[in-house]
Amino acid sequence: MNDSFRTSRRSFLKTALGAPVALGLGQGLTGHAAAASGPPSSFPALPMRKLGKNGPDVTLISLGGMMAALSPDYLDIAWSMGIRYFDTADCYLKGNSEKIIAEWLAKYPERRKEVFLVSKDHPKKGPEQMLEMIDKRLAACGTDYLDLFFLHGLGPKEYGPDAVNWPKSDAFKKVVEKLKASGKARMVGFSCHDGLLVECLNSAAEGGFVDAIMLKYTPFFTPGDAFDKAVSACHSAGIGLVAMKTMRSAGEVPARIPEFDKLGLTTHQGLLQAVLSDSRISAICSAINNVGEMEANTAAVRDFKGPLQIADIETLKQTVLANRRTMCPGCPSCDALSATTGLAFLDISRYVSYYEKDGHLEAGEMYSGLSASERDISGVDLAALREACSFGTDYPEIMRRADRYFA
Repeated sequence: MNDSFRTSRRSFLKTALGAPVALGLGQGLTGHAAAASGPPSSFPALPMRKLGKNGPDVTLISLGGMMAALSPDYLDIAWSMGIRYFDTADCYLKGNSEKIIAEWLAKYPERRKEVFLVSKDHPKKGPEQMLEMIDKRLAACGTDYLDLFFLHGLGPKEYGPDAVNWPKSDAFKKVVEKLKASGKARMVGFSCHDGLLVECLNSAAEGGFVDAIMLKYTPFFTPGDAFDKAVSACHSAGIGLVAMKTMRSAGEVPARIPEFDKLGLTTHQGLLQAVLSDSRISAICSAINNVGEMEANTAAVRDFKGPLQIADIETLKQTVLANRRTMCPGCPSCDALSATTGLAFLDISRYVSYYEKDGHLEAGEMYSGLSASERDISGVDLAALREACSFGTDYPEIMRRADRYFA
């Protein structure tokens, strides 16, 4: 780990750990706040759900691995608040995320059996490449097995047009079988936030051999639509489903609204509970940027007693619609255009969100990694796309910000 990364992380962590409880959310919590001047109280593990038909129980919140605050000390805090599911990848924090996991496991080797550990890689030569990648991921994470190994970001833009068929292919099936037989990965699957997400989900349901999928998820889907049916198909096939990008549409929403004050929840906590209201979802992978957000998120999980009312979820949707967004939560119009245009507008929106909301300087590198055609807005009617988006995502403005930030 380079010295500059250590210095910046240490400075951020000092600020984050000493910050008021509500640092990221702008509100107090009802009865859950630990004293800001000292370490948080140690809670038992958060409530859990079974991950798929044959998987283990996992905590309803997974700690993502891209935050600037990530360190062994930050993982200690997550552990003390009951999080037992850690998510990382080969590329997070330029490879330092896995190294931080390794440092923490070396400090607490007895905790390895209690932690559900996930990492990911990019087999651009085909799923067979995962067989050689697994050893690198194990070495980087400082462990001799992963609880779950993901093919990272499945979709045609990174893996080619046939990638949507990989989850039902014999080649990927054999890779899954070999990885699990080796004991190096107990579960195997893929993550996906592509415009062809529905097609990837249906492919996995048809194949029936992947153990888990981490998918871009919104609680604002229309019951019975293509996304809903694809999620149900995977769930019926016994595939574990982990929601991600669930808070990306909520950066500018008010911290409080009266309807959720009555429930003892902030708006952001309400969004988490809206996701958990879908019993098909086993867990939420969340980029928790500071201690205040961690306390708010874990409190929302501990207080979850059952599904929110449909009217409450609709109130959340209207609240999101009324405020600026840097990412569409997921709608048929945006996904359909993504499948037909060379402009990677969904990826660009995601990178702008990473930069603005999370402060990730790597977002610029991700943007630069796109091809010229994937960044070329000529010939694409962005205003029409904004009007067609179910959430009114302002793509012309987002592209202007991307050019300003990254070009």
